[in-house]
Amino acid sequence: MKKVLVVDDSKSQQRLVNGLLQTLDVEVELADNGESALKWLTNNGQPDLILMDIVMPDMSGLDVCRHIRKEMNYKTVPIIFVTTKDEDFDKFWALRQGGTAYITKPYSPTDLINTVKNYL
Repeated sequence: MKKVLVVDDSKSQQRLVNGLLQTLDVEVELADNGESALKWLTNNGQPDLILMDIVMPDMSGLDVCRHIRKEMNYKTVPIIFVTTKDEDFDKFWALRQGGTAYITKPYSPTDLINTVKNYL
């Protein structure tokens, strides 16, 4: 079974994404912030896909993405940013930091599911 790590500081967003991903028959792991995501990755290894918010307390999703790509050397795991930041520059910068795809909140459930399917 494929494993997806969802990193978001919003519990309601975690529940929403978890519910949507259940339709894809994947195992969903949740992390409340960047530090807990890095701890999970250290303890459990590379998931099949990461869905990550950008705006989080302490450590932004961009910082986490850079750490995953450079320090942990996870070059191939798809990282899909799911964020309220909707400027073209935000998207450009997120993809430059190592992101694979970018979804702006609010999004349609179909868009999220189709993007995840494309990278699993």
